[in-house]
Amino acid sequence: MLLSIIIFLPLLAAVLVAIAKFLNVGDSVLKGIAFLAALLTFVISVSLYLNFDLASENEGMKYYVDIQWIEGLGINYQIGIDGISLWIVLLTTFLTPICILASWNSVEKSISGFMIALLVLETAMIGVFCALDMFLFFVFWESILIPMYFLIGIWGGRRRIYATIKFVLYTMVGSALMFVGILYLYFQNNNSFDLLQLYGLAGSIAPEKQKLLFLAFFIAFAIKVPLFPFHTWLPDAHVEAPTAGSVILAGVLLKMGTYGIVRFCLPLFPVGVVAYTPLIVTLSVIGIVYGALVAMVQPDLKKLVAYSSVSHLGFVVLGLFSLNDQGVQGAILQMVNHGLSTGALFLIVGMIYERRHTRMISDFGGLSKSMPVFTVFFMIVTLSSIGLPGLNGFVGEFMILLGSFVSGKFSRIYVVIATSGVVFAAVYMLWMFQRVMFGKLDNPKNQELKDLSIREIAVLVPIIVFIIWIGVYPKPFLSKIEKSVNRIVILNTEDSSKSTVGMVRTSANLKMIDLDSHK
Repeated sequence: MLLSIIIFLPLLAAVLVAIAKFLNVGDSVLKGIAFLAALLTFVISVSLYLNFDLASENEGMKYYVDIQWIEGLGINYQIGIDGISLWIVLLTTFLTPICILASWNSVEKSISGFMIALLVLETAMIGVFCALDMFLFFVFWESILIPMYFLIGIWGGRRRIYATIKFVLYTMVGSALMFVGILYLYFQNNNSFDLLQLYGLAGSIAPEKQKLLFLAFFIAFAIKVPLFPFHTWLPDAHVEAPTAGSVILAGVLLKMGTYGIVRFCLPLFPVGVVAYTPLIVTLSVIGIVYGALVAMVQPDLKKLVAYSSVSHLGFVVLGLFSLNDQGVQGAILQMVNHGLSTGALFLIVGMIYERRHTRMISDFGGLSKSMPVFTVFFMIVTLSSIGLPGLNGFVGEFMILLGSFVSGKFSRIYVVIATSGVVFAAVYMLWMFQRVMFGKLDNPKNQELKDLSIREIAVLVPIIVFIIWIGVYPKPFLSKIEKSVNRIVILNTEDSSKSTVGMVRTSANLKMIDLDSHK
């Protein structure tokens, strides 16, 4: 019941905003309804964490609900969370009220539509991370496209239509492949979309079919991550999206891809995982280095942060395919870290843009003199993004690199090359910070800039608290993840062993058939 309230409360609030608009209520009231609803959703979601160990479970899933929806087709309203989805749900409910507060003065047209889109998007995102019925998962997955389409297409920048269409087309291609895979699994699973039931049958799927199914799901998730070379939609979407759209896109939507890999690809298709790990690790490392190098030469602040996401999420995928506890735990934690750090970076860029109406690095310089409070926040978030010890980014990246180094699933040279991405991140982030914040304050427009308001400080402070908390004391976060990750790793190993035995038997049978034919 609690999980359903968290999923659908934002949707109810969206309906209330629509009714309030119909009654010609003022814009401030519309914003207030949206903000209070999003804040209430976050407060309620905190109880998921507080009662997590006490909650009843089914196959490792807490707060489990299973209600028949469309009986004839084997479709159920089946939801639940484990230690993996817990933190991403909390990240979603945490960032949404922050996005609404950050957009308080920046959105001027169709405020009701903007708030409705954000609230509907929150419901769809939480639904993705809670759904345990594959059909329900797909419904929530596709539902995200609609509000995101409007957020970028209506409230975006000059090239918003191009960016929106590109984003939708890329996602739809991936979704089509995933839907084919879901239908195959449905028939394999006795006409049921039950994901937990399918976990038990995963090892029995023929190896060659596992490889094809793995590709169908992985491409869909790789586009959403986005993993190199499927990343080209991301910089355009980020640059043209409004600040709130960029924060949600970087903070939560990209995690749908990595979450999908953990929830579907790793436990369901162990043979595919083994077969394609070298290729995927190669693409991850290329993405880490490529994203960092391209970010280094960007003249636009937003585009720089967008390409940094390509690099950072390359680390996450690398950690996932290390297939050990350290690497996968680090990857899950880094998903949260990236959502906090990169989300904060987009908020900071948005605050500058509201004042100067430009994102070009060359238009700034010496802002530390006119905006000292802003400088402190910017510095902390920058250092978090490059993985400074004592801040959140260090913990996740260290665990990923450690897990990948001891994995044995791929050559350690990949880890060495990936480590260079940490160095490159320090280069492009610190160089950007130096050009924007230091130097001569000779532009009259920069001299007149006002420092952060109380509202803007209130937006950034909660994120900074978690950035430091995770960096100094990550145990409360990792302790919830550990059991769920261990279950995924064991499941992958067991299913891989079963499938290997199956392949040996199949091979032996084929040889016998071949001998018989020669007799």
